[in-house]
Amino acid sequence: MSDDTKRHNEERTASVPKADTLTPADRYQELFIAVQMERVFDDSKTFVDCVPRGDPEGILDTYRERCDDEGFRLSDFVHAHFDPPQKHTSHYTSPPGQSLKDHIDSLWGVLTRHPHQHPPNASILPLPNDYVVPGGRFAELYYWDSYFTMLGLAESGRHDLLASMANNFAYLIDTYGHVPNGNRTYYLSRSQPPVFALMVELFEDKGVCKAIEYLPRLRKEYNYWMAGAEDLRPGDTRRHCVCLDDGSILNRYWDDRDSPREESYREDVLTARKSSRPLHHVYRELRAGAASGWDFSSRWCDGTELSTIRTTSILPVDLNCFLYKLERQICLLNHAAGQRKQAEKFQQRAEIRKQAIERMLWSEHDGAYLDYDWERDRPREALNSATAVPLFIGLASRDQARRTAQALRDRLLCEGGLGTSEQLSGQQWDQPNGWAPLQWMAIRGMRNYDIDADDIACRWLRTVGSLYKRQSKLVEKYVITHDGENAEGGGGGEYPLQDGFGWTNGVTRRLLHEDPGNEANEAKAASR
Repeated sequence: MSDDTKRHNEERTASVPKADTLTPADRYQELFIAVQMERVFDDSKTFVDCVPRGDPEGILDTYRERCDDEGFRLSDFVHAHFDPPQKHTSHYTSPPGQSLKDHIDSLWGVLTRHPHQHPPNASILPLPNDYVVPGGRFAELYYWDSYFTMLGLAESGRHDLLASMANNFAYLIDTYGHVPNGNRTYYLSRSQPPVFALMVELFEDKGVCKAIEYLPRLRKEYNYWMAGAEDLRPGDTRRHCVCLDDGSILNRYWDDRDSPREESYREDVLTARKSSRPLHHVYRELRAGAASGWDFSSRWCDGTELSTIRTTSILPVDLNCFLYKLERQICLLNHAAGQRKQAEKFQQRAEIRKQAIERMLWSEHDGAYLDYDWERDRPREALNSATAVPLFIGLASRDQARRTAQALRDRLLCEGGLGTSEQLSGQQWDQPNGWAPLQWMAIRGMRNYDIDADDIACRWLRTVGSLYKRQSKLVEKYVITHDGENAEGGGGGEYPLQDGFGWTNGVTRRLLHEDPGNEANEAKAASR
């Protein structure tokens, strides 16, 4: 990064207004609960993204004065005092005949948001630079989504947006001590899979900046995930950390709040009522499940009922591999900075984590990496595609990689790509859905060990290309149990299928570049 670019970024960062971090539930109190429980909007996320037309405190005072009046209509009151978020769905379809690659390249501008567009008194957290959103109802920056989106930005030559995104993530870590789930106040209490170390590698590989410039931010993110670990004894837990019987630490997903998610308030209240556990326990587990990015999946549940969710009891394969990558990255950058003692410390931490992953998460019987239920002291036997992450990160041995790749093919590979799990639960991160980031990590992970993954890439591109030829768009997730030539958008979960879509665009654009002869490169938008 040039000195001029650095100076420009510093000036932009300094000009960002200080965020008001009150969440909508904190700000609007009983008005918030009434709006969500009476379902003024079909989608619970709509109200938390609304922009107040006046002073929020004044709106709440007015509500309290009028809510008991005869003839008071909550819906009328809300629509009089709030502007719903803008919808962009009509901009995600291609004109007839446009190629899949050109469609993706043209969407980056549609999916880009600008700091000057941030309204006052809303839940959006200001950022210094432009950023790319997933699309549809997801009109803010998301953490782990963005890495997979960046793969496509790089292939499209949008290094300007890569540089802007790099500065935004650095800003979030500097300001909040971690990367929130998304740049909304109601996401501040949790993060998502920690992929900033992967982003930094990509930035350097594409000449956007030097990785070493981000060493302080990588350290700060690491401290967030490991907070309290130094005081734990075997069997203890604190926030993201679980201390194993040998004193080593593995991590879990966590959210600092134990109330219903504000963006899914009514859904969480109804889910928790189905459980015999204390309500706040269920809310914490739902929030932790959202922090995983897999919201939701039988991966976190006892069976298929969401009310049985136990996310914080599970040591996930993907999370601990991403943290191993973070430790390795900090080690390497400390070496480059001449900080030998710090490099040795993080080398040791990475090795301890690797040994713990081998001991707790590798299943010799299954020939694959499995999540581990630390409360019940046993592995989670149902395989999910997070088992590919040790290959993607480069942690597995060659034999483990070979066996894991075979398990993925034997147990999760479908006609249209790699399945998410072995369970059919009605949740979106289960069968029959396939997701772009999971395809990418499996494909790249296998190729890291010279294992042929062309069949997975071809099946996925056929799926994406087939739907594009019929519907002229890309979507958030796909049904992959059908033949790829008859692809459908995925379903399940809390909200309708979303168009756009950031990480599908990013992974698809990268795979099209890697296989220019693939027939998906010739896919054209449908005639109308």
